[in-house]
Amino acid sequence: MLLGCFILCWEHSRSRTVAKSCGWHRRVLKSLCSGMTPKGTCLESVKIAIDTGYRHIDGAFVYYNEHEVGQAIREKIAEGKIKREDIFYCGKLWNTCHPPELVRPTLEKTLKILQLDYVDLYIIELPMAFKPGEAIYPRDENGKIIYHETNLCATWEAMEACKDAGLAKSIGVSNFNRRQLEMILNKPGLKHKPVSNQVECHPYFTQPKLLEFCRQHDIVIVGYSPLGTSRDETWVNVSSPPLLEDPVLNAIGKKYNKTAAQVALRFSIQRGVVVIPKSFNPQRIRENFQIFDFSLTEKEMKEIEALNKNVRYVELLMWRDHPEYPFNDEY
Repeated sequence: MLLGCFILCWEHSRSRTVAKSCGWHRRVLKSLCSGMTPKGTCLESVKIAIDTGYRHIDGAFVYYNEHEVGQAIREKIAEGKIKREDIFYCGKLWNTCHPPELVRPTLEKTLKILQLDYVDLYIIELPMAFKPGEAIYPRDENGKIIYHETNLCATWEAMEACKDAGLAKSIGVSNFNRRQLEMILNKPGLKHKPVSNQVECHPYFTQPKLLEFCRQHDIVIVGYSPLGTSRDETWVNVSSPPLLEDPVLNAIGKKYNKTAAQVALRFSIQRGVVVIPKSFNPQRIRENFQIFDFSLTEKEMKEIEALNKNVRYVELLMWRDHPEYPFNDEY
């Protein structure tokens, strides 16, 4: 998504699928992401996060700060704090780069900006292709986004080639529904299936059917907006109330001396969902990491599951007329 995110962990056993395919089997990944931020903010946040213990960094070319992420990683390597193999970086293929001939050059551009030899995970950010070109959001004379013919299977074959070339250790998708996942999984000659699907997932939108489908196919769900999201009505559905004000989450948090945010994150990882909350606040970065010293009971998990409203915060309605808009399907 266009939201930057600090990612938390891969604690549940099913969440080790990505780790296993990248040689990270039996290791817990403590993660961080970058996002659209004021100049310099991302650099300092990544360094703070690495010092805190985060190791998985979720980024994207369209966040315009991958140069800061790369610099932070290099500085921490130079300090002896980490080695390159300690970091798990996820990059994303943007909508204007779906044509197969653009996939590898786009990834190579990301690697050049990061000054890395490979990414650990590379994902298709959205299943909706836009007109290729320099513009991130190509528009016609009326200001409408110009769409492009989408061939997800052809794009996926180019992603597979990137993995085979060693430019990406693993490959996955984001915001794909079941139909779109099945399109890839059932593709003749499939070499590498998606190891992850990054989607909105939190106590108000628990995605049980998609989660179960992905589990059946050993696809890890990576949940963005696990704490809800901003209240910017230009792109966010504000009809659903703020997640962190929920009385159930706050009551459970009081029991464990934790915040509602920490409870929401703990809920997700106990379901086997990798969480990617956004924060560039040093205190919250550290708080988001402090969720491994308590566990929710089965009763508490069910109480939180009952909060599900099946309402998205991130609907992307501005692109709902795209042929591959993913959110018209049930899941």
